[in-house]
Amino acid sequence: MTLQRLLNIDLPLIQAPMAGVQLHGLTAAVSNAGALGSLPGAMLDAAWLRHELTTLKSKTKRPYNLNFFCHQPPAPDEQREALWRSVLAPYYQELGIDAQQILPAPSRQPFSHEMADLVTEFQPAVVSFHFGLPSAELLARVKASGAKVLSSATTVEEAVWLQQHGADAIIAQGLEAGGHRGMFLSAELTSQLGTFALLPQIVAAVQLPVIAAGGIADAQGIRAAMALGASGVQLGTAFLCTHEASTSAIHRAALHSPAAAHTAVTNLFSGRPARGIVNRIIRELGPISAHAPAFPLATGAIAPLRSKGESLGHGDFSPLWAGQNVSGCKDIGAAELVAELALGFTH
Repeated sequence: MTLQRLLNIDLPLIQAPMAGVQLHGLTAAVSNAGALGSLPGAMLDAAWLRHELTTLKSKTKRPYNLNFFCHQPPAPDEQREALWRSVLAPYYQELGIDAQQILPAPSRQPFSHEMADLVTEFQPAVVSFHFGLPSAELLARVKASGAKVLSSATTVEEAVWLQQHGADAIIAQGLEAGGHRGMFLSAELTSQLGTFALLPQIVAAVQLPVIAAGGIADAQGIRAAMALGASGVQLGTAFLCTHEASTSAIHRAALHSPAAAHTAVTNLFSGRPARGIVNRIIRELGPISAHAPAFPLATGAIAPLRSKGESLGHGDFSPLWAGQNVSGCKDIGAAELVAELALGFTH
C-alpha cells in the first residue's frame, strides 16, 4: 500500500513535528497543501493541546499528524542537578542570574491516558511517537481511534522492533536530522547512521512503508530518498523559516547565517541528544556533557541563561535546532514550500 493511500494524503510528504517552534498554523497550512502537517504535543498540557486541536479542526478538514514523546520520566537526582548548576555557575554570574531563584525544569510528560482521551475525541488521522512507542494499553487506545501509527527508528534494530510492536509505518531518522534523536533501544550515539546509509537497510529489513528523514531539503533530495526505496519523506528544518512557523527571530537569523553550516548532536539543552547549530555554550562545554541531568531535567538549569541571552539579542545559550542541511530554509509560505518539494515526486 502506498503511503498516500495509508494516510489519505495527496503527497507522501510529512512536515516534521517541531515542538517549540510551531503550533496549529503550520500544521493546517501543510495539510491544506496536500501533504501531512504535524502538530507537536510534547510540550503542551491537555488544556493547551485541546485548544490547538479545536483551532486546527476549524482550519483544515485534511488529515494531520499528532505527535507525542513516549520517554520514561527519570527520577530527580539532586546531586547531579547540583553538579550541573555548578558547571553553569560562571554563566549565571556573567549574566547576573541568581541561581537560588531557578525553578525546576518544566515538565515534558510522555504520552498518557489523558492525551489518549484527546486522541479518542479528536480522531487525528495519524499519531506519531518519538522515542519508541507507548505501552501496549495506550497504543491499543490510539489504534481504536482509527489513527495510523508512525514512529522514528535510528537503527535497523529499532525499525524491526517498531514493526513487531504495532507501527503502521516507520520514519528512518538519519544522523543528519535536526532536533532530538528518536533513539530508544540504545543510548550509544556511535550506532547512528546517515539517512542514505540507514534508509535502504531499514527498507530491506521491514515490510512496512519507510519514510526517510534527515538532511533532505529539496526536490533533488526527495528524488534520492525515493530512489533508495523510501515510501515518503519527512522534512523539518526546511519548514523552520516558513511564515507559519513560530521560530524566533534569533533562531531564524542563525539559520540564515554561516553558523548554520556547523551543527552538532548535543545533550546540553534537554539531557537527550539533539542536533542544533553550534553556539557559544556548545563550543565551550562541548556538545555532550556527562553532567547534564537526564531528559528532560537538564532544561531547568539552562532555561534562565537562554531567556536572559535572548533578551539581550543573542542565542549563545539557546537550542538552535537544525539539521545538517539548511539550504531549504526560505522565508516563504508553507504551501509554496510544499509545492516546490512536490516536484521531487514527479519524474
